[in-house]
Amino acid sequence: MANLEHLTLLRTGTFKGDEWRKKNPQVELDLSSANLYGYNLTGANLQRVNLSHVNLENAMLRGANLTEADFNSANLNNTNFQEANLIKANFSLARLTSANLAKADLSLANLIGVDLNLANLEDAFMNQANLIGANLKDANLKGVDLGGAKLNRANLWRARLFDANLIGAELVNANLYEVEAMGAYFYKANLSKANLSKAHLSGAYLLQADMSGADLRGADLRWANLKGANFAGANLTNAKFQGANLIGIHFDKAAVDNF
Repeated sequence: MANLEHLTLLRTGTFKGDEWRKKNPQVELDLSSANLYGYNLTGANLQRVNLSHVNLENAMLRGANLTEADFNSANLNNTNFQEANLIKANFSLARLTSANLAKADLSLANLIGVDLNLANLEDAFMNQANLIGANLKDANLKGVDLGGAKLNRANLWRARLFDANLIGAELVNANLYEVEAMGAYFYKANLSKANLSKAHLSGAYLLQADMSGADLRGADLRWANLKGANFAGANLTNAKFQGANLIGIHFDKAAVDNF
């Protein structure tokens, strides 16, 4: 349960500036299980706060400092985290449907299995974030930085990844059915056994990417840079390769019909 003193300080706007936090750097803020539906916490300094099981649906946390905050099992549907600092935050079992995380910094955050259906993550920083098994169906990931992130078994069905950075990302067994990833960067990404059927990858950078055993039926790879990519055992039936860079690619035991 929330610490009543901390909850009172929150309700009186104490955390909206840095002064209290600078004077009390060692205090571990506890707002767990509080009902903060629709609260306006724009710019609040809540580093390392315990917000587990909290209800922050429709709340405003734009530009807030939530470094290492614990959102375990929190209700964050429709919450606005735009430009918030969420480095190393824990979102285990949290609900983030339709949340706005545009330009937020989620580097090294724990988002394992989190529901981000319809979330807005445009231009967010998610370097090395853990999104294993996360649901990103229909999410807006335009320009997002997912360099080195873990997205194994994640659901990215129809997600928008235009110009996104997924250099070195892990997407083993991920579902990218009908994903829109035109111009995205997948340099040395691991897409082994991923579902990329009907994926829109025209102009994407897939240099040295591992797509062994992947399902690429009907995928659009026109004008993509596939230099050194590994398609061993992949299903490329009806895939489009017009204008693609195919230098040094590996097709061992792949199902190919458009060459």
